[in-house]
Amino acid sequence: MDLGFRELFVLLYICCNVVHIKMAIYDITDYGAKGDGKNDDAVAIQRAIDRCGEAGGGQVLVPPGRVFLCGPFRLKSNIELYIGHGATIKAKSDEGLYTKSAFRNNRAEGSMWIEGEHLENVHIRGGGTIDGNGTAFMAVEQKDAYQLKTTGQTDPRPHLLTLVDCKNIKIRDITFSNSAYWGIHLVGCYDVSIVGVSVYNSLKLRNSDGIDLDHCQNINITNCHIESGDDCICLKNRREYAEFGPCKDITISGCTLVSTSCAVKIGSENMDEISRVIITNCIIKDSNRGIGIQHRDEGSVSNIIVSNVVIECRLFSDVWWGKAEPIYITAFPRSVKNHKDGLWRLPSGEVKGKVGQVKNITFSNIRCKSENGIFIAAESRDKIDNIRFQVVDIEIDKFTRYEGGIYDCRPCAGREMIAGDTSGFFIRNAGNIFIQHCSVEWGKNRPDYFNKAINAVGVTSLVVDHFFGEAAFPGEGSPLSVQEPERP
Repeated sequence: MDLGFRELFVLLYICCNVVHIKMAIYDITDYGAKGDGKNDDAVAIQRAIDRCGEAGGGQVLVPPGRVFLCGPFRLKSNIELYIGHGATIKAKSDEGLYTKSAFRNNRAEGSMWIEGEHLENVHIRGGGTIDGNGTAFMAVEQKDAYQLKTTGQTDPRPHLLTLVDCKNIKIRDITFSNSAYWGIHLVGCYDVSIVGVSVYNSLKLRNSDGIDLDHCQNINITNCHIESGDDCICLKNRREYAEFGPCKDITISGCTLVSTSCAVKIGSENMDEISRVIITNCIIKDSNRGIGIQHRDEGSVSNIIVSNVVIECRLFSDVWWGKAEPIYITAFPRSVKNHKDGLWRLPSGEVKGKVGQVKNITFSNIRCKSENGIFIAAESRDKIDNIRFQVVDIEIDKFTRYEGGIYDCRPCAGREMIAGDTSGFFIRNAGNIFIQHCSVEWGKNRPDYFNKAINAVGVTSLVVDHFFGEAAFPGEGSPLSVQEPERP
């Protein structure tokens, strides 16, 4: 198309003078925030958020270089909460401020601090820190964990961020730290991107999960670093939020994870469906358990792919769930004994639980080093089916003082701790299991409970192809043991 002089001039003018639409900025200090680490700035922060929301959206600025101590506040749609480098929003330690339960009528599992419900287009970024002041909500520090305060049927410990029924959420380039309970808790959320986020929770603080996806769909967690006393990333379907449906279409990639419990856990709360999950290109280190499918409810888990992951695990004390299993798949009905909110876990009116099926799970190109091997177990053979291990290499050695030769099935209605010799693959009650191009290697420190390369009890079909490995003590038996189901 030929352009005349006038048309060409207009086109060049437009190209050289691009109009930038400037986002409206609402500095919280303009609304009374002190940032002195002493005064409660929650009212000022909320005022800035409300004004921004009323104006149709914009940026709520937490300026750098200050600590803004505050109680609970609520986010609004179309807002970018920008926490500048060197700026910190810190939870005030007054337990009386935290009155809104994180789980509706169930008040036994923490409260909300920063929260939002039925929102769209919320961004949180900026390079600063959201600090939960977690240890201020705990009792005395013990050798391996902080002691919990006596709370009865109410636990006021605040979750850092709780978003319920929200869409188009972006959280990036920011630090969450010192959570007193869960860190990022997303419920019924759709289309969420969590990128470049760091989570530094105390490794001695129980329940301090990093990221919990609860009935969520279309979630991307990328290039994050998470250190947590409880699960780093957990997928679940809690009963309190049943109306939001399944948890599915989740990708987790490029993350480094450290946990005193489980680095990536699926379950244990799952009354619906968890499916279409990809976990890839991650590093798990210094953790009690690596990848865990801990199924305890009537829902289902299916179509999971875990690939290109390095897993290094170790034993911890019994305060923490797990026995250094690099990969863990179990399906047992839930235990409800001795738990302050146990009956919240079961369908209304029920006193005994049941467990659904785990199927179509693939582990590919995984390298494991731990004090224990891979553990698969269920109440019956029909609960776990079509589990594939392809190019999974396991090195087992003993390098801590904690007791081994135990598998952890908590919370299980039955034997919660199973004593059993440590094997590279320990499988009890399962359908079809495929072990292809895998290996088991034993380290120099071999206690007498180190045993087989593969120990299978009650497996419908076990396919072992191109396997390399031997028993921990080769002169004392075969590397492979296959047995019929044990009698009850």
